[in-house]
Amino acid sequence: MRRLAAFLAAAVALGLAAQAQAESVTFSADSIRASLAKGKERTVLEGRAKARTGSVSIEADRIELFGADFTYLQCSGKVVVVDTERQIRLESPSLYYDRDRKLSRAQGPSVLQDDRNKLVLKAEWIENDGGNEVTLAQVSVRILKDKLACRAEYALYRRKDSELELSGAPSAYKDGDEYRAARILVNTDTEDIRLEGSVSGSVRDKPAQAAGSPKDAKSPKDAAGASAGSPPGSPAEGGEGSRVREPSVGEAR
Repeated sequence: MRRLAAFLAAAVALGLAAQAQAESVTFSADSIRASLAKGKERTVLEGRAKARTGSVSIEADRIELFGADFTYLQCSGKVVVVDTERQIRLESPSLYYDRDRKLSRAQGPSVLQDDRNKLVLKAEWIENDGGNEVTLAQVSVRILKDKLACRAEYALYRRKDSELELSGAPSAYKDGDEYRAARILVNTDTEDIRLEGSVSGSVRDKPAQAAGSPKDAKSPKDAAGASAGSPPGSPAEGGEGSRVREPSVGEAR
């Protein structure tokens, strides 16, 4: 038994593959503790712990592998998960990973970065189903994409459908406009926003370009003609072109 335990420790240190049902897993660390009791197989990696299975690599201060063929991984301390195939990066202080289901569950202040769609999702709890490409997020959810920023308590991100569903006092901000509703749906490709139930918000008219810029420079003759032809109260004359107006129910830009 001691020789078997020593062999397993050497295999882990060298990153040898342990065969699973679908994919192998390789791992390494500064130190290892292994239990080989039947039905209670468990291996703990500590110090610069690394594990790799398929296109997914995991780095953490501590990684515990357990279950049949090391199917499950419990990671803690500066956890970083990178899926090169799906172009997903997930950072968290604590993370559980199921290799068979390609499912990761992060707890604590966590950040999921979708490089393919240039989207960043932050929350206190994130569950990412890599096989179905569906992400659930709860508590203090923040989502950033280009000029779009969203907040909510709950979020469902269907990556294949490019659809983001927000609930729990959700709000969305885009180009200075603000939208609130009981439920907000966002197309992450087009950034179109759909509001449902108890809609409110504000839409800011875009101010006219400041006079006197090189692009708008005119000759005295042109300037005189423009002044004579400009109606009073127009945006160019400092009228209502920059005020904030309240949208009607269901209005979305």
